[in-house]
Amino acid sequence: MAAGPLDPFNQAISLSVNCDSQAEIDRLWKALSKGGSVEQCGWLKDRYGVSWQIVPTILGEMMNDPDRARAKRAADAMLGMVKLDIAGLRKAYDAPH
Repeated sequence: MAAGPLDPFNQAISLSVNCDSQAEIDRLWKALSKGGSVEQCGWLKDRYGVSWQIVPTILGEMMNDPDRARAKRAADAMLGMVKLDIAGLRKAYDAPH
């Protein structure tokens, strides 16, 4: 179905891609955001208006850490990013108390 401008894409649905490396994040981010727009926390819209989440796999592990202080530091770092940066997330996650 093609409703055109009567039914544009919105954020009710997004595609999530887990990436194992920063190089993979960077490659996908560049390709998918070309002609689109970037947003906070690893979100972007491609040139067609489809929402994507480009997420490092390690972030899920960090967020599920039983040490809630470490998980919170990773979450806080993520909230301050546009394109997610594994090194920045790891630095916040590993920071001393």
